Order: sequence, then C-alpha cells, then structure tokens
Amino acid sequence: MKVLVTGGGGYIGVVLCERLLRGGHQVRVLDRLYWGRAPLQHFGESIEIRQQDVRAFDPSALDGVDAVVHLAGLSNDPTAEYKPDANWEMNAVATETLALACKRSGIERFTFGSSASIYDGLGDGLFDETTKVAPRGAYSQSKFAAEQILLRESCANFAPVILRQGTVYGHSARMRFDLVVNTFIKDALLRGTLYLHGGGWMWRPLVDVNDVAEAHVRALEAPADAVGGEIFNVVHENFQIRQLAMLVSGSLALQDRHVRLENAALPAIRRDYRCTNRKLADHLGFVPRVTVLEAIERILSFLPVESPLALAHPRYYNIEWMTLLEEIGASEAPFASVWDATPSPVAKIAALT
Repeated sequence: MKVLVTGGGGYIGVVLCERLLRGGHQVRVLDRLYWGRAPLQHFGESIEIRQQDVRAFDPSALDGVDAVVHLAGLSNDPTAEYKPDANWEMNAVATETLALACKRSGIERFTFGSSASIYDGLGDGLFDETTKVAPRGAYSQSKFAAEQILLRESCANFAPVILRQGTVYGHSARMRFDLVVNTFIKDALLRGTLYLHGGGWMWRPLVDVNDVAEAHVRALEAPADAVGGEIFNVVHENFQIRQLAMLVSGSLALQDRHVRLENAALPAIRRDYRCTNRKLADHLGFVPRVTVLEAIERILSFLPVESPLALAHPRYYNIEWMTLLEEIGASEAPFASVWDATPSPVAKIAALT
C-alpha cells in the first residue's frame, strides 16, 4: 500500500514510517515540520514529504494513496489548553476535512490516533470501548469529537479505525520528554529526584511507541469489514505513577546512579483512569508487548547520561517548543490560522537557544 501519514514527522509518526517501510509499504508524509526535518533525515529518499498544514492541505496529497494514518494535531493537554481554538481546528475540524477528502478520493483505509484520555474523569474502573464517556478537557473533547465524525462517515467504502492510544513511552527519532515515563527518565538524569504528586497513586494506561505504530499497521492490513467503524484501546498495561518512578529509579540504580523519590502536592489537573486492551487482542490478535523496563533501557542507550543538560532543550517538549515558535512570528507558529511555508523557524530557534 501507499500510505499517507499525517504528522509523520512527529513522535509517533516517525516510528510508524519506519514500521511501514519495514512492511514493504510506500510512505508519504504530510507534516508542517515545525520540529524540523532532522527526525526524518535517516529516511533519505525512501519516503516522500509534503510540508503542509493538515488544516489547509493540498488535495493532491491524496493522489495515488491507498490508506491514511491520521496523527497530525495537538497531542497533549497543555497545548490544547493553551490554544483551545487551534486545538479544535487541528484535532476535530481537520479530521472531518480529511475524512471527507478521503471519501471523495475513494480511499477506504483510514486509521486515527485518538487518546485514552477520553476515559479520564469517570472514576474507578477498568474501561473498555463500550464505556459511556464524558471528556472534560479541551484535548480529550476534540479527540472524542473527531471520533464521532469518523463513525458518522463510516460506510461500505470508507472504513475508519479509531485507536485510543494510552500514554505513550519509548524512544523515537523525534523524541519527547513531556510524557510520564520519558519525563521521569529526564528528571532522574537532570535532577536526581522524581516527584510523586499526590503520592503518585494515580493510574494511567501505558503503551510503547513501537506498539502504537504496530497497532496502526495491523488495523490497515486487517480486512476492512472486520475493523471499519470500530474503536480499539491500545494499551500495554495500566500503571500507577509511583510504579513508573520505581522502575526508572531502579533501572538507573543498575548504572550506579541514585535517584530520590519524593512526595509532592497534587497537580491542578489530576488524571486518573485505566482501560483494557481486550478488544484489540480479540479482533486483531495483537497485544502490545514492549515493557516499560525495555523502553527505559532503550531510551538510556540513546541518551547522553554523563552530560544530560541537552535534555532540557525545548525541542523535546511540545508546549515549550510551540510557544517558542509563536514568539518568533505568528505566520510560523503552530497555532497560526494560516501557514507560511517560508522560512523554517528551526534555524532561528537554534540561534536563540
């Protein structure tokens, strides 16, 4: 298949492109590239890149495409809360525009990277895809709205698959350190201390970035009538935050690095929820398998453990990087309504940091 990956230059997108190429698929990336081209450089000429905003993409990006994986958009609560209008444009409105364009172009296969954060706020329980949800944050509300749009548009000739991804961890060429496991690794190396807000008793569904990529590929390759119009949770296991801190500190102890665990006050927004991966296993025969410990070891193998200050660079944190782009100039900012392709802001930021 020839697969268009929106957001292909992002944290999950880069790993997904690698997986698609290994599977013999052709890849076209549609991405604004406000992280720069560096995360995609190792692909060389093996992928095609269209530098465009998903909110205003050229329909020719769909020419010759057999399937679409839709990952583009704001990807966490802080960025969504910072600019809720832009969050809605990217995560909800652009999803509808893209879905309708796919239907007009006769593209049947479509996967959407939604979020398990849709379950947040429901209280105690192990939630599945039949659970009645009531998203409460701008991010989860926009993801849920996009889900409803895709389910509405699902038909015999358009088979969207919705993947409610757990909190992702693991290494990517477009690395992030604003996700809980990755953040704990960074904080352990920079500070030598991990703070457990509220004691770290909150639950979170976790999954490795490679398993997320695998889930998208499995959904694309499965019979359309078996997965079209379906929602699947993508989760390896549910963890309490304090468990994750202990796994990180224990892994670093094996490198003779002592990490303190300290209690801290509860954050203003307390996320606490669990969900099950049973439907994905039953329908697609896929159970995410990369453990947190394996991911920690892999991340550490790529990091400058003896000189960790580089991990504080804003490029590794979505909200810091995006707000920095906004300060440089509205036409180049990820929140701008109209995208200007020239020049790239990355070189300017490099000169400032």
